[in-house]
Amino acid sequence: MARQHSMTPKSRKKKFGPVVLGLIQSRCSADPADNFARTVRRIAQAARDGAQIVCTQELFRSQYFCQTENHDYFKLAEPIPGPSSTALQQLARRHKIVLIASLFEKRAAGVYHNTATVIDADGRLLGLYRKMHVPDDPLYLEKFYFTPGDLGFRAWPTRRGTIGVCICWDQWYPEAARLTALQGAAILFYPTAIGWHPSEKAGHGVNQHAAWETIQRSHAVANGCFVAVVNRVGLERPDGGEGLEFWGRSFVAAPSGQILARAGAKREEVLLAAVDLNEVDVARTHWPFLRDRRIDAYGGLTQRWID
Repeated sequence: MARQHSMTPKSRKKKFGPVVLGLIQSRCSADPADNFARTVRRIAQAARDGAQIVCTQELFRSQYFCQTENHDYFKLAEPIPGPSSTALQQLARRHKIVLIASLFEKRAAGVYHNTATVIDADGRLLGLYRKMHVPDDPLYLEKFYFTPGDLGFRAWPTRRGTIGVCICWDQWYPEAARLTALQGAAILFYPTAIGWHPSEKAGHGVNQHAAWETIQRSHAVANGCFVAVVNRVGLERPDGGEGLEFWGRSFVAAPSGQILARAGAKREEVLLAAVDLNEVDVARTHWPFLRDRRIDAYGGLTQRWID
């Protein structure tokens, strides 16, 4: 009679284990070609330093132009596939890295998206994520530029693990994180461009930053996954005026919500963080929030408001 072996955690076959994340936190000038070239160099640096999945900040090719409504900025957009995405695919293939890169996509005349490309370590373009939640706030006039995403919330199996991507304003919505995690994402990436109105920093800056970090750490806990957030740094005034002071502080959080690595507030940085994807299974087993959801009772989530 064959001996039966118990299926303990140690005897389970690992599908994915440790992986090193690289987050590219940069300043942006008024020169898109220079921004692109400097980001490419930093991606290559991250790969040389051991990064296996690399993510750029939101709209890394340009300054954050959404501070004003200016039709000239539509000239920054390009199709996907296009020159930038093709060059990034070649870069990913050369360095054997998974690469998430945020681009201003021209889909058709008059139809533009804030889009992240997801490229596997062999250079294949696995897919796109188009920003679903598009803000319209002072100095964040994105509805003028971007059509809301129509591809939904997605996750992609890559050579380094299954990942999901949301973009900046999406990070405030637990629904976005949950729907991405439910497709198997072990890491949620958030390319971001967020900062202070300089006149508000003294009165509200600490609380604004704390809220931003807390909501994303809570996504890690609620979904039992890693969260990686990439922000830019520097004061940008693309059309004059007060401008925005981007607060940097890119970070990686564990499924417990613990901060594993955090970049500085003012300097450009290639932030590296090693994560063990086996912790996702452990977290979801010991804190079975996904198991205990009352999916029969959540119909109200599809309503704008419940009277």
